[in-house]
Amino acid sequence: RTLAGFEKPTTGRIGIAGVDVTELGPNQRDVGMVFQDFALFPHLTVAENVAYGLEVDSSLDKKAIDGRVEEMLELVELPDYGDRMPDQLSGGQQQRVALARALAKKPAVLLLDEPLASLDKKLRESMQVELRRIQRDVGITTVLVTHNQKEALTMSDRIVVMNDGSFEQIGTPREVYN
Repeated sequence: RTLAGFEKPTTGRIGIAGVDVTELGPNQRDVGMVFQDFALFPHLTVAENVAYGLEVDSSLDKKAIDGRVEEMLELVELPDYGDRMPDQLSGGQQQRVALARALAKKPAVLLLDEPLASLDKKLRESMQVELRRIQRDVGITTVLVTHNQKEALTMSDRIVVMNDGSFEQIGTPREVYN
């Protein structure tokens, strides 16, 4: 919540890509965010959900926005779902739409706030692999918040174990596990 700009830190500074963003609002930070509940707009189609941030904050024309939406839906393997409504999708598909929307603006950092918590075990495990693939394909720094140890170990290059807002341990998954 602090990285996204929803809360101010009590101490310290926040830097993204070498820029101090501590005093900037959420809309002024170069971040994409996927919430636990996906936060899709129920009255918008899949394509409209993905395009939303581009239309609000961008100087792109309609053709460029449509091209970016198409590119994002291909990335999350939902190329033929643009005309569907969110309630016509499975939980995993909704999660991928939320991810496509977050990535559409090409943010410097992707924030994932327990994005798999509401999915059943089988879907959660397949989405871990899918999220990791997308993150690698896009090459974006990703911060994943999870309370699931297996998820953290599976999806991370580095892990930070926090307790009451303080770092207890920082290391590779192997280091933290051991």
